[in-house]
Amino acid sequence: MMLVYTPSSPRDLRLLLLLLLLAAWKAGRGQVHYSVPEEAKHGTFVGRIAQDLGLELAELVPRLFRVASKGHGDLLEVNLQNGILFVNSRIDREELCGRSAECSIHLEVIVDRPLQVFHVEVEVKDINDNPPVFSVSEQKLSIPESRLLDSRFPLEGASDADVGENAVLTYRLSPNEFFILDIINRKDKGKTPVLVLGKMLDREENPQLQLLLTATDGGKPEYTGSVTLLILVLDANDNAPIFDRSVYEVKMYENSAKQTLVIWLNASDADEGINKEMIYSFSSLVPPSIKRKFLMNEKTGEIRVNDAIDFEDSNTYEIHVDVTDKGNPPMVGHCTVLVEVLDENDNSPEVVITSLALPVREDAQVGSVIALISVSDRDSGANGQVTCTLSPHVPFKLVSTFKNYYSLVLDSALDRESVSDYELVVTARDAGSPSLSATASVSVEVADVNDNAPAFAQPEYTVFVKENNPPGCHIFTVSARDADAQENALVSYSLVERRVGERALSSYVSVHAESGKVYALQPLDHEELELLQFQVSARDAGVPPLGSNVTLQVFVLDENDNAPALLPRPGAGGGGGGGAVSELVSRSVGAGHVVAKVRAVDADSGYNAWLSYELQPAAGGARSPFRVALYTGEISTTRTLDEADSPRQRLLVLVKDHGEPALTATATVLLSLVESGQAPKASSRVLAGAAGAETALVDVNVYLIIAICAVSSLLVLTLLLYTALRCSAPPAEGACAPGKPTLVCSSAVGSWSYSQQRRHRVCSGEGPPKTDLMAFSPSLPPCPGSLNATEDPQASLESSGKEHNKVFGEGNADRGNEVRFQE
Repeated sequence: MMLVYTPSSPRDLRLLLLLLLLAAWKAGRGQVHYSVPEEAKHGTFVGRIAQDLGLELAELVPRLFRVASKGHGDLLEVNLQNGILFVNSRIDREELCGRSAECSIHLEVIVDRPLQVFHVEVEVKDINDNPPVFSVSEQKLSIPESRLLDSRFPLEGASDADVGENAVLTYRLSPNEFFILDIINRKDKGKTPVLVLGKMLDREENPQLQLLLTATDGGKPEYTGSVTLLILVLDANDNAPIFDRSVYEVKMYENSAKQTLVIWLNASDADEGINKEMIYSFSSLVPPSIKRKFLMNEKTGEIRVNDAIDFEDSNTYEIHVDVTDKGNPPMVGHCTVLVEVLDENDNSPEVVITSLALPVREDAQVGSVIALISVSDRDSGANGQVTCTLSPHVPFKLVSTFKNYYSLVLDSALDRESVSDYELVVTARDAGSPSLSATASVSVEVADVNDNAPAFAQPEYTVFVKENNPPGCHIFTVSARDADAQENALVSYSLVERRVGERALSSYVSVHAESGKVYALQPLDHEELELLQFQVSARDAGVPPLGSNVTLQVFVLDENDNAPALLPRPGAGGGGGGGAVSELVSRSVGAGHVVAKVRAVDADSGYNAWLSYELQPAAGGARSPFRVALYTGEISTTRTLDEADSPRQRLLVLVKDHGEPALTATATVLLSLVESGQAPKASSRVLAGAAGAETALVDVNVYLIIAICAVSSLLVLTLLLYTALRCSAPPAEGACAPGKPTLVCSSAVGSWSYSQQRRHRVCSGEGPPKTDLMAFSPSLPPCPGSLNATEDPQASLESSGKEHNKVFGEGNADRGNEVRFQE
């Protein structure tokens, strides 16, 4: 059933608005307040805590709803099924809070996902469950019969462990004719009963009196306690010692040194002689704990400190002092010393760190709660006011959530690779003078997130491998480093698969997934593949995985594995390739005339393809009238032929490369010596070509310089273009087919030799074949105009060689270079 309140006047309306504002303010403070009577039974309903905190019942268990209370964890409990806070075990207010006027249980309600903290105050209401209690069952008073009317005798009052109205005591004295009861109300000390003599005593009639003092509290139902007053009526000494005041109030600081003077009491006695001599002592009403704290000088009445005085243990002491004369019977005077202890800043703050949410992921959101911190100080006033600071300030901060409660939250983004853990120091400092502080360390470990891809030391590596390597040999090791940790830093390697010509890349090389070692799966052939370019991928084991690639350029180095191969004479068809060359030579030729040329080529490159020619000695040691040029293979006469020379000359020419070890081939040259009229037309053409070449070689030095400069410039230009193409855009993949070679020759000597045009592939798998520069040892080609499409190439070459011998002499060997460009 819902009750609807309708305000009947403007005043009622303002009252309603005020109540609503008060409720909203309390809600804004984030604190829920309940009350429960002490000694409530188990299961007593306290409040619908889940509903009041704005939490759904269905999310209590998934969000790990829990209640924490410092030192009182089992008194209250929450039913997670209905969200009700109930009494779990016996609550004794007096045991919980002692005589404090206010008593409450502070609860911290914590839920996760996200982490939230609510503060709940449960006030424990006092019930009248404790009766008034006197410290002794019988109080004895010795009162001389000579005491005057209205003499006052203070009594020890009763104490009630309850508070408020339940602890308000009233006293009544059993009916008698001598004494009446007076009550003294003392500031903050309750009521103290005092016996007032209303009728003179007569020891002979009543040597002792027995009265009953009853104390009743203000609770409902009422409880009572009683003590027997045994009054002994003494005879003799008429005047009792008297203090100048009945109550003394003293203030002193805690932690005062021993023997510090608290007060110097002074009493007087109107009697004379021995009846005037007095002895000071603590009253029998003083508890032993006070007697340990203070020391009484029985002769002088000085009260001094005897033990440690701690404000936090007790801030007031009530000391009952008796002064007794030495008369017979002795008479006693009474006073009360109220000692108020002043607080000093002698207690450092305490820091308690709870609910650590560790480790913290490096991608945690700014504002995430890391830990809950509570601070406290046993001192009071400014000495107990505590402020909390954090160092270092970055990337965390402290946020105050409630009185003396803080949350450690993330203030800026984390990066585990920069800082993997933080040592934070929480400092609590009070406002005392001098201030005291306490620190607590918090180790915050940053959990790794896969936010770094494996990285290679450089984007590209160049590897040189000799051809004809054994299958499965290790040619290189790639290594990538991942700045992350654990599985996020576990790197595995793999090939970026593609086609190399007609074959897959994986048929050439492989990479070990764990070590990054690259292996050549088959022997590599420089003549087939000079450059193999491919990529290796490094990928970590994070979720999701991250990766990067590195480019490997594998240059296949040439080895001398191809012997020189003899070439057929141009125009001779295929019949001249078997190693034998037949020529007709006129007997009338002079010394130095080129009569034939041996042509050979080597499939290798560089020095391995640089060929030299040697004429093998004739059988029997006979000296041959012919010689062969060392680098051109041109066979020429050493002298004028005569009739003594054999008409058929068989020459063996050894063709050798410059590899290690050198490989050779042997060419057989058959020369037929004929008379000058029998020389064929071809020989005439050769002579004509030689005459033209002789004329052209007048300016051979100029042509040589031009050729050298042209080839050098072309070489530099080609290297620049090659570098620019490599650094710009990567070419399209798959174009690894061989292209048509172009022959460009230069020489520093002046003679050219023929070199086989071979096809070379430079395959990267990412574009067309790249420019291939190969160096050989050719000789100078014929000069322009000395050879056209209708002339015999053989004749031109022979003529060129002849003129070369004339100009430079026999000893000048060809040391030119052949530069081949492969597109």
